[in-house]
Amino acid sequence: MVDLHGQYCRIKPEIDMAIQRVLDSAVFVKGEEVRTFESELAEYLGIRHVVACANGTDALQICLMALGLKAGDEVITPDFTFISTVEVSALLGLKPVLADVERGTFNLDIRSLKKAITPRTKVIIPVHLFGQCSNMEEILAVAEARGITIIEDVAQALSADYTFSSGTSTKAGTMGRMACTSFFPSKNLGCFGDGGAILTNDPELAGTLSAITHHGMRIRYHYDLTGVNSRLDTLQAAILRVKLKYLDEYSMARRKAADWYDDALKGLPGIETPERSPFSTHVFHQYTLKLHNTNREALMKHLADKGIPSMIYYPVPLHVQQAFRYLGYREPDFPVTRELCGSVLSLPMHTELDEEQLQHITKTITEFVTRRS
Repeated sequence: MVDLHGQYCRIKPEIDMAIQRVLDSAVFVKGEEVRTFESELAEYLGIRHVVACANGTDALQICLMALGLKAGDEVITPDFTFISTVEVSALLGLKPVLADVERGTFNLDIRSLKKAITPRTKVIIPVHLFGQCSNMEEILAVAEARGITIIEDVAQALSADYTFSSGTSTKAGTMGRMACTSFFPSKNLGCFGDGGAILTNDPELAGTLSAITHHGMRIRYHYDLTGVNSRLDTLQAAILRVKLKYLDEYSMARRKAADWYDDALKGLPGIETPERSPFSTHVFHQYTLKLHNTNREALMKHLADKGIPSMIYYPVPLHVQQAFRYLGYREPDFPVTRELCGSVLSLPMHTELDEEQLQHITKTITEFVTRRS
C-alpha cells in the first residue's frame, strides 16, 4: 500500500546526514531539531504555533485536556473514521457523540452534525478524511453560533488547501482553535517511527499544550497542570525536517497517481472513483473506491493474486464497536457510514507509484470487472 523504502532511497543522503547529525549531538530527547522542526512546520502551514508530541492520538487527547472540560461534556466526531477521535474522549470521561458523513467526500455531514448537537456539546472534531478537508466554512459557522470549540483532525490531509466562499485560502489544520496531526510512517508527512503535533494560533493555548506534553511543567520541576509524557524524539524531528521540504512534491505525486486511477477506472461498471471537493484540494492519503454490485472480497483476492495489495478503511462503523456499545446507538443508525463500510476499497497510494505499477493495478481491476459483466 505504501513504498517507504523507495521514498527513503530518493532522499537517502539527506536522511542519513540528518540522523548522523543527531547521533553526533547525542541529544535524543527535546533536542534543537525538535524546536526547529516546529518552527519550519508552522511557517509552512502559516500558523503561529506547533507543539510536537509522541503521536497523533496523544495530540487529540492533549487538545481535549487543554480545554478544561468536565466529565460528561460531549465531543462530536464522525462515525466513519479511525478509532482515536472517539477513544480519547472516552478515556477523559467525556461523552463521544457520533455523526454521519457525506457519501461523496466521506467527511462530516452538516445535517447530521446539527442533529447531534445538544446543550452539553463542547467540541466538534471534523476529520479531514483520506486527504481533503471537511466543509469547514459551514462547520465553523455552526460552532461559532453555539460557542463550540473546533479541533481539526488533519492527520490524513496535511498540506491540503481549503478555499472559503470569499476566495481566501488557507491550509488544512489552520481553521479551528486547534488541530492535530500524526507523523505515522505511512502518512503524507511521516517519520520513521511514531510522532505527532498540535497546531494553534493561540499563544496562551500553545503554552498550555506544551506544558501538558511535559508532565504539566512550564518551569522545570514546577507542575502547574496534570500532564502526560508525550514528546517527539530528536531523531524523528530531524527526519521530518528533511521530508517537510518534499511535502508539496509528495502531494503532487499522489495527485498524479490519483489522476491516472480516475482516467483508467472512469466508467467501469460497479466502480465509483473518489469525489473531489469543490472547496478543498485533495492530497490523497488514500485513494478509495466505492463498489456497487461488485464482490469486494473477490476483487481483493483477484488483486492479491496479481501481487496488488488493497485495504478496507474502515470495515466496521464506530457506533457498533463493542467498546462503544454503551453509547446506545443502534445497528441501523448512520446509514451512510454503514453503506461505506460495506462498499469502500482503497488502492495502493504513495509517492513512488510509477506508470508501470499504475497500469498493472488498473488493468487488473478492469479485467475483473469486464469478466463479470
